Amino acid sequence: MIHYSYTDTEINKILKTMTIVVDTRENVNGHILDYLHAKDIPVKIKALKTGDYSAMIPANPEFGIARDLYLNSCLERKNSIDEITGNLQKDTRKAFENELIRASQNPFVLVCEDKDGYEKILTGKYRSRYDPKALLGTLKTFEARYGFSIVFLDKKYSGNYIYYHFYYQAKEYLKKGAF
Repeated sequence: MIHYSYTDTEINKILKTMTIVVDTRENVNGHILDYLHAKDIPVKIKALKTGDYSAMIPANPEFGIARDLYLNSCLERKNSIDEITGNLQKDTRKAFENELIRASQNPFVLVCEDKDGYEKILTGKYRSRYDPKALLGTLKTFEARYGFSIVFLDKKYSGNYIYYHFYYQAKEYLKKGAF
């Protein structure tokens, strides 16, 4: 593998081409796509093995990038605490945990579009009858076991969060020549 040492100017030029990759199965994400399109951020719809979002740097021979480079990280999006608790039911829990196992092979984050999500977990303000302490324990155990974090935010910031999450990862990879 060839490693390059880029200048800050070159890194900034390369980052302007960074493309957000959206899984083909991701839906109800118009608010995210609207943000990305409004900011002229390139988007590529592509089947991802795990996660709902990732990013790539397109081929750019000027900078020695012979082919598209995909980040080895992903972001999983859930629209609410109710969706998370729904994933923890008996009939869906194994599939959800398998998803976490697959994702744990690379850095990932789980975004829950519910700015009051943590408070809802603590107070039991969700549709499921899942005990609040048990829910918190399950989620914190999964975070520790599979090496990820859950981020709670207002859905109006999801597009911004997704973009900058990958932007700064890509920037660090480029600084290290780690692609």
